Amino acid sequence: MNDSQSASEIRIEREGAIRTVTLCRAEKRNALTLEMFATLTDAFTGEPDPRERATVLRAEGSVFCAGVDLGQRAEGAVREGESPLELLCAALRAYPLPVVAVLTGAAVGGGFMLLTHCDFVVAVEDANVGNSAVQMGIVPPWLLSRHVLSAVGPGLARRLLLVGDLVPAAQLDPSVVTVAVPAEELEDEVQALLARLAGNAPLSLRAIKATIDAERHEHASHDEVDALIRVAQASEDGKEGVAARRERRPARFRGR
Repeated sequence: MNDSQSASEIRIEREGAIRTVTLCRAEKRNALTLEMFATLTDAFTGEPDPRERATVLRAEGSVFCAGVDLGQRAEGAVREGESPLELLCAALRAYPLPVVAVLTGAAVGGGFMLLTHCDFVVAVEDANVGNSAVQMGIVPPWLLSRHVLSAVGPGLARRLLLVGDLVPAAQLDPSVVTVAVPAEELEDEVQALLARLAGNAPLSLRAIKATIDAERHEHASHDEVDALIRVAQASEDGKEGVAARRERRPARFRGR
């Protein structure tokens, strides 16, 4: 069964266990308007469809995303103290199920920030990423710059944020770009990853993602994550997974 819906420049489709969110503003390098920010943030807010196991974030055209639409910034539509990019990145990180970004071209500025908040990034070898804010006399939000620092380390963070030049995706650590492959291998790599994710138990996916994305401090409260773990451990899927492994057969997960 296929489901689809569309805003003017965002397309959302679902086929089986996989939902696909596509940026459709290729003529403007998929630069994000306030309307696109709102649609994307809404797409990653709230409870996923019960059938879903993962979401793919794609883009039409040769540029994945050029960041915030500079025309709207020049018009004052994006004002200090209002950061739709931060809201979207927070929604991506908090989304309960894995998000896989498919990078077929450059990801610049806010586009690069989006990638660093996805769980997996599958890229073509000649894709480039970067943040040219410093070259325009502007500064990324504090939380997002710190996130880049945490994701890529201080050396590469300085190159990306202080110099502002593009960096080949293939040079990035697997914690940011999971794998970079020749263009002709991209879709096979994406589909193989999605098949693996779709075959896993949904309650386990949720609990593990929550664990990974929880505060990275031993003293931080993690009661909500512990609750998710307990639910997954006691679930029917947990029993089914163990039984299937012992019986050497594929597991039949039902999300309960």
